Amino acid sequence: MLRLKRWYNVDKIQTSKFKLLPQYKLKCGLEIHTQLNTNKKLFSQSTNDPFHSLDTPNAHTSYFDIALPGTQPILNYEVVLYALRLSLALDSKVNLRSQFDRKHYFYGDQPMGYQITQHYSPFASGGHLTLHKDGDGINDIEKKINLIQLQIEQDTGKSIYRDNEKQTLIDLNRSNVPLIEMVTQPDFTDLKQIRAFIKKYQNLVRHLDISTGDLETGAMRVDVNLSVNDFARVELKNLPNTSSIMNAIKYEYQRQVKILEAGEGEEYLSHSETRSWNGESTVKLRSKETTIDYRYMPDPELPVISLSADVIEGVGKSLPPSPDEILSQLMTKPYSLSLKDARILTISGNSQDGIYSQVELLKFYLDTFDCYSKIVEREGLGEVKHKLPTNWIIHELLGDLKKLQIPLEKATAILSPEKFADFLTFIHSNKISSASGKLLLFHVLEDFQAHGLTKQINFDELIKEYELQTIDQVNEADLKKLCQKIIEAADSKMINGIVSGKKRNSIKFLVGQGMRSSQGRIQAQQFEDMFKELLCSNNE
Repeated sequence: MLRLKRWYNVDKIQTSKFKLLPQYKLKCGLEIHTQLNTNKKLFSQSTNDPFHSLDTPNAHTSYFDIALPGTQPILNYEVVLYALRLSLALDSKVNLRSQFDRKHYFYGDQPMGYQITQHYSPFASGGHLTLHKDGDGINDIEKKINLIQLQIEQDTGKSIYRDNEKQTLIDLNRSNVPLIEMVTQPDFTDLKQIRAFIKKYQNLVRHLDISTGDLETGAMRVDVNLSVNDFARVELKNLPNTSSIMNAIKYEYQRQVKILEAGEGEEYLSHSETRSWNGESTVKLRSKETTIDYRYMPDPELPVISLSADVIEGVGKSLPPSPDEILSQLMTKPYSLSLKDARILTISGNSQDGIYSQVELLKFYLDTFDCYSKIVEREGLGEVKHKLPTNWIIHELLGDLKKLQIPLEKATAILSPEKFADFLTFIHSNKISSASGKLLLFHVLEDFQAHGLTKQINFDELIKEYELQTIDQVNEADLKKLCQKIIEAADSKMINGIVSGKKRNSIKFLVGQGMRSSQGRIQAQQFEDMFKELLCSNNE
């Protein structure tokens, strides 16, 4: 037993040096609880807003949520619709008849003494989510993660422990919030697959607009079932974020490997157990011998959910294209995006600072691209520059919004997709340079932040007012004089490097100085041509 204590020593298990060993096969499955963002709770008329009232505990509760004797559950059918959308998006088989059951246990944050869930006849079964090497960053070309079932259940309240005061506070704002529990098959064999699946599932529920999918707020909570070399599975709980999930799996895998290497697998890994993650190590909660008897029974106060095939078919037809389908679409004509930019628009999720949601950003891009393409065609401005909307939305607009802390949704009051497309055509046709465009865009947003103006922007008038038009016919003598002045002020070593060809790219520095001096009104190519002409003549 002394050796076994050393195996549990955190110092002996370093997750930073984690490596899967070929002789010790990892097998994982996930149980993901997803809070639905319906207007009301699952079985009551309480507002479903458990996280926007953190300063006011128990503010979003009804008599049923606090288990007042005599109250009865009334099913919120919006939850059924959300469950149906997710099930069909995952290609699961929706059961035409599913039922609710009572799962009995006694905690302070579960005042009824039982949780209403679906144990005997869940909402849906089967289905899958497929991961891809290019889109999801896994090692395999393709990996299908099969699902066991999806079930509807109610969330519990929240216990807040105060060690210094030796008391536990109960907040029931979260009680009866609707959840979907999704259980996968143990198809995961490495950590990249697990990380990719969680991110892809998060993106899917956000894409379907049924949940925020945020791990940090508890809107999505993940439990891991793990085994090594097909020994009994260990369930890992209390995993608040992705890094905790990854570190807990690393620790538990290495813990079990150490036990197997010592030849103690039959003794210590033959029984299922549940373990908690404390931030440094997994800690045993209970084993098979101490498994709770939940005494499941059909809930006598709730009817069976009965669905017709026509309803399922109708909801299926109303689903948007999947994120994978949109990703593929964005990488082909007319958008022709790179994988990196397409992922930003479809997979990256919500910005951490709340500036935009992935759904908002994708819609803004698609609408802007459509408007921009139509203007280019209508005005006879040549070919559509497919990279122009992407670069200006992802790299310039979002950068300005983050710097000024203006949400995208709010900014569309003055910069609608139509108006932003209008702005892009000025750059497309070289009426203003990119440098001037950056200055103008930031000025418009900064002015909006300061004064809160909601009138539509007239870019044509602003360009004339600030004299930002590019100069098509540049006086060659004046341009030559300006370039010569910049060369004379520059570092002689850099100039010699440009002339000799050793530092050829340094000419971009000179071009930048010229653009700054002309306030971006003279095209960069004109500066570059003049600098080359002058440097070549000086060299001769």
